[in-house]
Amino acid sequence: MQHYGESLEDYLEAILVLSKQLPVVRSVDVASYLGFSKPSVSHAVKLMVEQNLIELDHSKCIRLSELGKTVAEGTYQRHVFFSSMLEEIGVPKEIAQEDACRIEHVISEETFDAIKAYYKKNEAR
Repeated sequence: MQHYGESLEDYLEAILVLSKQLPVVRSVDVASYLGFSKPSVSHAVKLMVEQNLIELDHSKCIRLSELGKTVAEGTYQRHVFFSSMLEEIGVPKEIAQEDACRIEHVISEETFDAIKAYYKKNEAR
């Protein structure tokens, strides 16, 4: 899967999480969730629309496209896996969350799949 860069992947992941919590997702929700300025979010929204990662309806509500949803779910899955794994081995929750956020963007799908398989195999022991 193509990587869209840490920033856009964070935006997509935020939209995915917010879409599970809110009836509609707006730029202001994303800005608040990520702690970013509204102009930064507006710029990212424009980029994500251009790359067919999100769709905006007539009232500027944000929806993930199929491609955007695939990217967001992959990023979120890596985040959850690594934060849980790091916590299980004794890393404090806050540090595990921060480290997982960095790892999720740089790891290849092949390496992630291999780590998951190894972890699952050894967990069963």
